[in-house]
Amino acid sequence: MSTCTFFGHRDCPSSIKPKLREVIIDLIENQDVDMFYVGHQGNFDAIVRSVLKELVLIYTHIDYAVVLARMPVKKEEFDTHNYSDTILPEGIENVHPRFAISWRNRWMIAQSDYVVTYVTHSWGGASQFAEIATQKNYHVININEKIKDC
Repeated sequence: MSTCTFFGHRDCPSSIKPKLREVIIDLIENQDVDMFYVGHQGNFDAIVRSVLKELVLIYTHIDYAVVLARMPVKKEEFDTHNYSDTILPEGIENVHPRFAISWRNRWMIAQSDYVVTYVTHSWGGASQFAEIATQKNYHVININEKIKDC
């Protein structure tokens, strides 16, 4: 079995959802991916999370986790958000908050066999971590390139 993680720009359009769903289904059915890790910083992460919530009902053998970069600080955050599908990587509590997202992203890459991205430009975190995964010879799938192929 394999693991997949996701990186994408915060301002990702919701129109990528069908192509993203198609890619995730292919990973489940043809690459034996059964665990997925996603962050929680922007629209891409929200779209991924929504697709995974749908697919765990169909493919009951898969699981996913939203990987937090820090514990929620405000009591209100606990009261108004559902954290049942989240994890906090061991060791992140020792990371300075300024570096927590980068540390979390590197942790996610280290756990994974596949990386699915939505990268449209060469700057920013999504591009940076897609490049790190590529340099480490991970199988990287850019949803933006799949959309262009249609």
